[in-house]
Amino acid sequence: MSKVVVITGGGTGGHLKIADVFISEFKKRGFEVVFIGSSYGQDKFWFENDDRLKEKIFLNTSGVVNKRGIAKIFSLLNIFYKAIFCLKILKKYNVKKVISVGGFSAAAASLATIFKKDCNLYLHEQNSKIGALNKITLKYTKKAYSSFHDFSPIKDYPVDSKFFENSRVRKEIKTVAFFGGSQGAVAINNFALKVAPKLNEMGIKIVHQAGKNDFLRVKSEYEKLGINADVFDFSKDILAKMSEADFCVSRAGASTLFELCANNLPTFFIPFKYAAQNHQYYNAKALFEKNLCFLQSEDELDFNYFFDCLNSNIEKISTGLKEFIKPNGIEKIVDDIERQIK
Repeated sequence: MSKVVVITGGGTGGHLKIADVFISEFKKRGFEVVFIGSSYGQDKFWFENDDRLKEKIFLNTSGVVNKRGIAKIFSLLNIFYKAIFCLKILKKYNVKKVISVGGFSAAAASLATIFKKDCNLYLHEQNSKIGALNKITLKYTKKAYSSFHDFSPIKDYPVDSKFFENSRVRKEIKTVAFFGGSQGAVAINNFALKVAPKLNEMGIKIVHQAGKNDFLRVKSEYEKLGINADVFDFSKDILAKMSEADFCVSRAGASTLFELCANNLPTFFIPFKYAAQNHQYYNAKALFEKNLCFLQSEDELDFNYFFDCLNSNIEKISTGLKEFIKPNGIEKIVDDIERQIK
């Protein structure tokens, strides 16, 4: 059996986090890993200098969904052209298994895998709403995995083990964290500044990831309020900030959501309202329906509701999160992939 596996996909951090845990797990099992992504998006930032990889390929491809007319036709033709190149890579290394984590970055390699009759395509769908590319490739996959969908034989999300190892059950709130992602989220930033005086009055410490674009404004606003908050734009060690917190306000991208679950951190989710198919809302809704999180859209944010959330049974929610997601999700998925034969 070939010991080279291809991981493809990316564009955004949510897809790339999953690619990262797949790379680590296959390397641990003695596989050589080739990553195929795009020169657009964040793929290069994540993997260009990654010495775990046998080869990393960043194709000049872009998304199709939001394009029209000639631009759409050109993008599709480009993907077909790049798929022929990917086919050569699959043949060069005699690849038998390709894992797609979705996103436009996965299109060319996924198409090449479908063309190559002796190679199996596996898919990981992170979100509650299936992405455009994954909808197309789903019927051609050997197996598909998701924490939200019935087609998946394994529901545990592939979260890095460090989030479980540093988890704890929260019993009282001494620190609240606001996470808007590395790019920041103005809606979360503004809401944090609105509730900050009362949090400060209550003796609750504030940890706030403001994002690089809004960092200076947010830091300045806290200074005007006379509040000594831990404000930062980006941190490579977001886990340390997460572990310090007893309650969190966050977007609801799937990887972030499940990392917060793994860390047992009760969270008030404010989904990004322009996310494709409003998938962040539906990601959080799956937790909300089990009484394991709090949820409001940007347009309905309510000061009083937020403080009602802080006064609810945090320990019960934190304990429930501990039961909601189990560690070793990536090991279970890769075990299942390795069991599949042509």
